[in-house]
Amino acid sequence: MGTMPLDATREHAIDYAHFLADSPSSYHAAHLVAQRLEDAGFARQEETAPWDATPGGHVMVRDGAVMAWFVPENLGEGGGFRIVGAHTDSPAFKLKPNASTTTPDGWGQLGVEVYGGMLWNSWLDRELALAGRLVTTDGRQVLVRTGAVARIPQLAVHLDRGVNTEGLKLDPQRHLHPVWTVDHPGADVLDIVARDAGLEDASRIAAHDLVTIPTQGPDFFGEDGCFLASGRQDNLSSVHSALTALEAIAQEPPTGGDVLVLACFDHEEVGSATRSGAAGPVLEDVLHRTAWALGREGDALARMLAASSCVSSDAGHSVHPNYADRHDPDTRPVMGRGPMLKINANQRYTTDAVGSALWDRACAAAGVPHQEFVSNNAMPCGSTIGPITATRLGITTVDVGIGLLSMHSAREMSHIADLHAMSGALRAYWMGA
Repeated sequence: MGTMPLDATREHAIDYAHFLADSPSSYHAAHLVAQRLEDAGFARQEETAPWDATPGGHVMVRDGAVMAWFVPENLGEGGGFRIVGAHTDSPAFKLKPNASTTTPDGWGQLGVEVYGGMLWNSWLDRELALAGRLVTTDGRQVLVRTGAVARIPQLAVHLDRGVNTEGLKLDPQRHLHPVWTVDHPGADVLDIVARDAGLEDASRIAAHDLVTIPTQGPDFFGEDGCFLASGRQDNLSSVHSALTALEAIAQEPPTGGDVLVLACFDHEEVGSATRSGAAGPVLEDVLHRTAWALGREGDALARMLAASSCVSSDAGHSVHPNYADRHDPDTRPVMGRGPMLKINANQRYTTDAVGSALWDRACAAAGVPHQEFVSNNAMPCGSTIGPITATRLGITTVDVGIGLLSMHSAREMSHIADLHAMSGALRAYWMGA
């Protein structure tokens, strides 16, 4: 990046790169969001404590999910919730309980399971660390991140002559076990994890939720550093955009309007059906307990929900320059041209005309460009937390996101202008656009 001046877009991108580097797992991301909001004046809420809905900001962590809400000084009778939803997890390899295995030839490998719809080949020949959550024998929860410990070496072309012409064929059970040692029988990778977590040894670990992460950090490239390469941009791009929008609002908080809610769920990549996922009760718990603490129960709560809306923010697909035929021929979203409104007739995205108009207003108020995404009719469409949230709560929901290339790769690609624009649009939505 040299000595180029740090305009607002580049400052935002640098902060985003640091956020990515500090969020190797959903647990780290949730903790970091909560910590930054506490630094911005939000009060930490424990679920076992009486609920706090006094004016100002509040934040709660449930496993790898983080929920925050900002209550204005003057919540009108017709006030509702303005919700931004995102998710903290990304595809990875998850460590199995039998974490260390040995082959007949003496190779020590990690026992891993595929988490989410990852691009397997992108994880080959990368140095991998472990990150996530430990539960100790005395009941504590500890976040941990190791240095480089493992690698999945690809088979040499000399032993797979058809790999370039016939395609790479991978069996997840046979071919995707990382190597971490050799000729060291009885070695346990959890000893390394325990050491890096500040524990005496692996015997102090009662259980773990650990994933692999590439050790290569975020990096800018392209003309004037306009692109950013990193893992976990689906969907930390949305988490960070929403976080920075809420931090900005906390500096000049609104005195009236709706309750502002940030809902960052875990487990979106595997269906969301967990206690910290969008199909679980965590957001509903936050909304109901906040309404009850405000003295609004029964019909008053129903009126609040009827007056509410949700922006489901999750990364989408930019037109790929080498595979342009995979996209709709008449709708051509390209990264760098603003956030995308995601539309699907079969409701894989929950956007409708009301939600579209809401997003138009937010982008117009923020002064940022935006574009639309629809799938090629011959290609299946993914989904998001949007339809799940709309189904659970019955509120108007719209699906949006920035465009990526290499989605679900170990190293995805974004445009820094889109990141800054998304933060501005989300701030405008929360401020009442």
